[in-house]
Amino acid sequence: MNTVGISTNCVMNLPLERALATLEPFTNLVEIQCDANHSLFRHASILDKFDLRYTIHAPTADGNIAESFEPIRRASIDVIRDTAVIADQAGAEKLVIHPGFCLDPAYWEASFSALQTSIRDLGILQETFSVRFVMENLGSLNCCHFQTPELVRELRGAGLGFTLDVGHANLTGTLDAFLQEKPDHLHLHDNKGIFDEHAACGTGTVDFSKILPEIRDATLILEVLRLEDVKPSMDYLASLGY
Repeated sequence: MNTVGISTNCVMNLPLERALATLEPFTNLVEIQCDANHSLFRHASILDKFDLRYTIHAPTADGNIAESFEPIRRASIDVIRDTAVIADQAGAEKLVIHPGFCLDPAYWEASFSALQTSIRDLGILQETFSVRFVMENLGSLNCCHFQTPELVRELRGAGLGFTLDVGHANLTGTLDAFLQEKPDHLHLHDNKGIFDEHAACGTGTVDFSKILPEIRDATLILEVLRLEDVKPSMDYLASLGY
């Protein structure tokens, strides 16, 4: 049975050491959201204090690998490379990467082309790291790339893995299609199909029973936004056989 890990998203208000101590009683697998209080560029040494398995979510607050202005795109790739160095030092199993966005529809094609270039660049980088790069599908906002499964073939061709965010897929009506792509990593949270709540599992419209048979050997991370939603979510998932 796959261990259900927990993202530090639900304890971003706490310093990283306190956040890990808070989550450790629930699981032996934690995903570090590498932003703000949990930036591993400042606090990587804290990971060694705990007997935990790790996955890492690359920074999301700054950077955009789908930026058509090349200096920003390259800088965003460099941040992922530097995060991968830390991930390997920590023995992390997966490195989650966002596919980027485009705020101006007039530049959508140029932005998507930049994303394709970044996928190729990340594929080359992947060859030099042990941590598995896994790109995440995003939700229903018009600015978001990677809302449907067509990009997965391109990821696989570049040697990259795929993170299925089930809440995002619920918003775009693509959960069944994405499950067919054999994800390497999953983000588990719920919503009612209207906006990206990152709510407790079992409180929305995500059908977690259909996800379970398709998990295979993927790593699983609960990605709720509130600490009080962790235990109910873990209990609900356990009741389904997770």
